[in-house]
Amino acid sequence: MRGPLLFKDIDTPGLKGIARYRELGGYEALAQTMGHSTPEACIDVVKASGLRGRGGAGFPTGLKWSFVPKQSPKPRYIVCNADESEPGTFKDRELMEKNPHLLIEGMILAGYAIGSHVGYIYLRGEFEYIQRILDAAIAEARQAGLLGDSVFGSGYAFELHTHLGAGAYICGEETALLSSLEGYRGQPRLKPPFPAVEGLYACPTVVNNVETLMAVPPILKHGAAWYRQWGNEKSPGTKVFSVSGPVKRPGNYEVALGTSMKVLIDDLCGGMRDGLELKAIIPGGSSVPMLPASDLDTPLDYESMNAKGTFLGSGGVIVIDDQTCIVDALYNITRFYAHESCGKCTPCREGTFWLSEIFERLLSGKGRMEDIDLLGDIADNILGKSFCALGDAAAMPIQGALKHFRHEFEHLVTHQRSLVNRRKAELAEVRA
Repeated sequence: MRGPLLFKDIDTPGLKGIARYRELGGYEALAQTMGHSTPEACIDVVKASGLRGRGGAGFPTGLKWSFVPKQSPKPRYIVCNADESEPGTFKDRELMEKNPHLLIEGMILAGYAIGSHVGYIYLRGEFEYIQRILDAAIAEARQAGLLGDSVFGSGYAFELHTHLGAGAYICGEETALLSSLEGYRGQPRLKPPFPAVEGLYACPTVVNNVETLMAVPPILKHGAAWYRQWGNEKSPGTKVFSVSGPVKRPGNYEVALGTSMKVLIDDLCGGMRDGLELKAIIPGGSSVPMLPASDLDTPLDYESMNAKGTFLGSGGVIVIDDQTCIVDALYNITRFYAHESCGKCTPCREGTFWLSEIFERLLSGKGRMEDIDLLGDIADNILGKSFCALGDAAAMPIQGALKHFRHEFEHLVTHQRSLVNRRKAELAEVRA
């Protein structure tokens, strides 16, 4: 991971172990907080910092914590969403793999802030090797008196557990995650009630992303103003972006929010691989609308992305080159969502399957011009009408592609072959 900000120590040798973590200032935020700060004060600092959820929704973290009812007689839970199954996103796995104690410290602090005494880290099924890393770190923290009946001797009790899912994309949706954690089929629940009021075991629950929770210890240690030195007024702080595709240096990059996509792709990632040109960028994982290369100067923050008709999402920046067919890329994305639909609601279950069939017709050379409009109509009838955000995730990429690259769909219909294939043939003739 590259970026000398919140996660500047991420590549330090031995950071998985508690001794090295504490040498670098680890658990100092927890020590400062236990016995010296009230839960309400912790929430106020996180609110003032402007930290927003890094899992995709971008909801203000401190505000989310404040929704937990203070007078409820029920137990409260803090749950870490470490499912990370959004295509194009791979930041959380590196953060957990290299610095597990920072997540543990963030979980304890978040639990203290909302009055929870039990936390769960929900991992996707493919992260079994990370579960072993986390379990070892949890055992170290417990032995050091940082977990258990009295955290740091404060009298505050907190226990932490890991839970491995079974590889379903839908379990990245917070209510489906909670259903899976309870042992039921991973399907979303109707909201309201929201998890903060009625979540895990029908008790008040806060679900936060890995990166969100890992930002909490440095914020509580250094203060809200320190965190706000990066980013801008509405999108403060830093964000880890997972860059994939034909760039020279793909990987995870932590940058201040508001950094332009051009700086991220051209400067940090070294630009496109030789012989390729940038065609499009998907800025927030496969579930958000893509942007054309002409929008490369757009700042990477929540408001700027929204102004361009897309979302910052989970920060999975997928780079698409000029030798890639947009229709083929969208077919790949659509098949994924059709496969991962839980089947609970009709718009998503039937709509994603129907979209896949139309893409197959287009790519087989049997497409009709009306199929292009049909794709848009189906996407419109899925967006905002499905039970959870998976339907929106399937619809929005298609809407973005039709907005910016409709000519590629039309060329495929009129010529029965991709516009990219035609360009490749032209280049071959020039070289010959």
